[in-house]
Amino acid sequence: MRSLSRYLYAPCFCFGFIALATWLIAYRQLPAWLLLPLLAAAIGLSFLLEAWLPYQADWNRPHHDRWRDALHAGVNEGLNLLGIASIPLLAGWLPASTVWPSAWPVWLQLLLAITVADLGITLVHYLSHRNALLWRLHAVHHSVRRLYGFNGLMKHPLHQALEATAGTLPLLLAGLPQQIAALLAFAIAIQLLLQHSNVDMRCGKLSLLFAWAPVHRFHHLKYGRAGDVNFALFFCVWDRLLGTSFQHVGYRLDSQDLGIGDRTNYPDAYLAQLFAPFRNQRPNQPTPELPAALRQPLPLSVEQT
Repeated sequence: MRSLSRYLYAPCFCFGFIALATWLIAYRQLPAWLLLPLLAAAIGLSFLLEAWLPYQADWNRPHHDRWRDALHAGVNEGLNLLGIASIPLLAGWLPASTVWPSAWPVWLQLLLAITVADLGITLVHYLSHRNALLWRLHAVHHSVRRLYGFNGLMKHPLHQALEATAGTLPLLLAGLPQQIAALLAFAIAIQLLLQHSNVDMRCGKLSLLFAWAPVHRFHHLKYGRAGDVNFALFFCVWDRLLGTSFQHVGYRLDSQDLGIGDRTNYPDAYLAQLFAPFRNQRPNQPTPELPAALRQPLPLSVEQT
């Protein structure tokens, strides 16, 4: 049962929750606010599976971060709700457009929205590792010392706003309906839960397509530029196009591999992290050396992934 659950978890969690949300909101015409309790259920299920099938048992224990991460998630998801609610107002300011394919089935509209948003978010993420000012904001997310579903929602609100703008502005200019925007925000939250999950999932060939935890964990390596890989939110194809795709089935990450390698004193408290990008960010130690086991990537084995 455990072995089967490792293989089923990621696709069932991702496609199941997104399909259920689409059915409830688009086909049953229920109010969009119901996505909030559905997201809460997804977070609860994520915690249950992390306890039952942990990738690292130590990552299930709080590292003085649970309330901080809850604050990040609450603030950021609240901002998402405000953004969705403001779409009718924005429509009055943006140029009128009939480009959006409203006649398409809702699931296909959502897939298009995810693809366009994923490209924009991925490019801002990529630039955030190459631009010093953007990195100051993005470093908040990389300060984590464990990976579990909830800290996928841990971002500096200004950096989230930049990613959201890059991902949704083209869609809004095309006339994105509010209903599809709500489903898009929900799908992004589900994907972030999966990307940072502590479930010891096995994704097989799906790791070549979807940027779930076995792929994304390597993005959080603390060894200098070693973590400048696997930027995509949803689809691994963007990293292959950027030349930043990396997988290593023979290496199992732990807390010693995570964080900001040359800034072990990065603040942990919520308010301190909000102000950290605007304060001195000098390294407090040399960048740690890349472990020898990571210097020679192994070919992807779908049986082990």
